[in-house]
Formats: sequence, structure tokens, C-alpha cells
Amino acid sequence: MARDYYEILGVRRNATQDEIKKAYRRLARELHPDVNPDPATQDRFKEVTQAYEVLSDPEKRQMFDMGGDPFGSAQGSGGFGGAQGFPFDDIMNAFFGGGMGNGGRGGARERARRGRNRRVQVQLTLAEAAFGVEKDITFPVAVLCETCSGAGTAQGSKPETCGTCSGRGEVSQVTRSFLGQVMTTRPCPHCSGAGVIITNPCADCSGDGRVRQNVTRTVRIPAGIDEGAQIQLAGEGEVGPNGGPRGDIFLEVVVEKHPLFERHGDDLHCTVTVPMTTAALGSSFTIETLDGPEEIELPAGTHSGHVLTMPGRGTHRLHGPGRGELRIQVDVETPTKLDEEQRELLRQLAELRGENQQPDKLSPGHGGLFSRLRDVFSGAR
Repeated sequence: MARDYYEILGVRRNATQDEIKKAYRRLARELHPDVNPDPATQDRFKEVTQAYEVLSDPEKRQMFDMGGDPFGSAQGSGGFGGAQGFPFDDIMNAFFGGGMGNGGRGGARERARRGRNRRVQVQLTLAEAAFGVEKDITFPVAVLCETCSGAGTAQGSKPETCGTCSGRGEVSQVTRSFLGQVMTTRPCPHCSGAGVIITNPCADCSGDGRVRQNVTRTVRIPAGIDEGAQIQLAGEGEVGPNGGPRGDIFLEVVVEKHPLFERHGDDLHCTVTVPMTTAALGSSFTIETLDGPEEIELPAGTHSGHVLTMPGRGTHRLHGPGRGELRIQVDVETPTKLDEEQRELLRQLAELRGENQQPDKLSPGHGGLFSRLRDVFSGAR
């Protein structure tokens, strides 16, 4: 009877599978021939590997616990060529973090895989982005082939087991080196790891199990969304190969340029140009907002750069209540083409106001350049 396998791995008799696996990986890294080629160490490595094969298999572990021989008369002498008693795939997993399916023993890959995610642009007007909208979005995706229901085979036929890998989805090759026999495993090149071959494919999908077509989804766009934001439609993307689950759709928001407004966060900005006389005397005018035309008062003496604010006329806040502001910057237009009568009237106005057309100096405290700059910045706050 072999030594106590629990003692070999250094675990308790009631150790969990996870504890057994961790103990084996630790010892395998220390004892592997690539790390320590000493013959005595190789014998120890084979012993550890045999212990792991028994304790990681519920049936063999139970037989060992009952005092029986888990290998019976079929126990081989071991080696690194895949002989019974030495699970080489588990060794490779321990060193390279492999996960070849079927508990680390290789096997065909799943043919049905999750579909790809898709990015689709959705065009919005500024009003749609500000207030939200429900839109029908149409885009091309891969959908399940109705003819073969995703199987990829013609009616009345089915996939055949790959003759190259015998359905495992992998092929192995044993080579000799100064360390002994080394086995390498890779996906089967004939079936691409599926383990089966479609010899009679569906005429509509050519064996893929999918066909491309345009689909339409009704999407609710939230109020306040901005340029570049994304909306995820989970499970609305492409069907995976061979009937696999759908991927996701990511809608990327693109907001069309507005002829009047620019958006800055939740606020809207625009510029209006008024005549010099209107700015001086004050007036009221109508401006188009996203809510429709509204009247606004222009105070007398408004200077160029002054900002008029309309609270609650910006966009809705995406992550909170309320709306931003509409900020209107006033641009005072100075007349450039005057007839003689208009010039004379301006001269008379200048004389009445005591203003010199050609001042000797600019006074910061009396409407000069620095004063106007100060007013522009203070008015824009």
C-alpha cells in the first residue's frame, strides 16, 4: 500500500478540495523538474502528483480512505508522457494557471460563445438632450438564424466528431528534452477547438448559426444627457456564435450643433446684438428659448459684454432636480456708417454730456478702458 497521501501533500484528512489543490500547486512549483532536476526530487514530484490525483478525485479518495487501492492493478509506473497516475495537464495548470476545461483535463471548447458588444451612435437635437426623448434606434446586428435555430447545420444533419482530436478540441504533442518527456497541448487546428465539424452547413447562415439584419429598439433618452454619454442596452447586442447569448449595445450620444445656443454643463449660452441707442435707452425684446419665445428686459445703460440671466431656462440636470440657466451676453453694436445729420446729432449729444471726442487721456474712474473691462468681467459673473 502507498504512503499516506494526506501526509505527502501535508494536509488534514478532512481537507477541502481547495486546500488540497493549493497544497499540490505549492509543492509542484518547488519540485518540478524544470526547477529542480535532481533525480531524487523527481521521484518526490511523482509521488506528490500521484497523491494529488487520488485526493482530487472523490471516488479514488473515498477508496483510499476505506483502505483500498485507488489504482487497482492498473497502476502504472508513471512518467511525464501522460501515463496513468500522473495527470500532466494538472501540472501544466499549476505552473501556467491553465484552465483547459473539464476540470483541467482538456476537452472540447464550448461552440456557443457570447456575442460581441456593439457601439451605435444616436443623434439628438439640443432640445431632445435637454428634455429627454423616446427614440426608435435602428442598427444592424447578428441575430439567431431561424432556419437552423443557431445550430449551423442543414435540416436533418448534425455536427460530426472531429477526427483529428477525437472530439477533445485539443491536440497534444510529446517531445523529449534533457529534462525528460514534455507534453504541449494546443487547440485543434481542424475544428478550432470545438471538437466537432459541420460537414453539411445551413445554407442561410453558412454554418455560423447567425445572420445579419437591421433591428429597431425603442430607447428612452434621459433628460439632461450630454454629448459623449453612453447608454447601455444589456442583452440587446449580437447573438453569439452557434446560438450563444447576446452581447450588449452601447449607445453613444451625439448632440447636433444648435444655431443659437451653446451648452456649458447645465447652462445655455448665447449672444444678442443690440444697437447703441437701444443699449443706452433700455428696451425689451423677445428671445427664442428651448421653451419657446420669451420677453426679456434690457436695462438702460447696458454695456457690451453684460450678461442677462434667465434661471430655469437651461437643460434639465441629469443627476438632480431642476434646470440650469440661460445666460445671454449683450453685444452693443457701434454704428459705422453715419450720414451728416446723424453725425451732427451725435456731436450735439457729446456736447450736452460734456464728452470730448479726442480726450487727452483715459481715466479709469470715468468710463475709460479699464472701467469698461472691469464692467465686462463683473457683469459676466
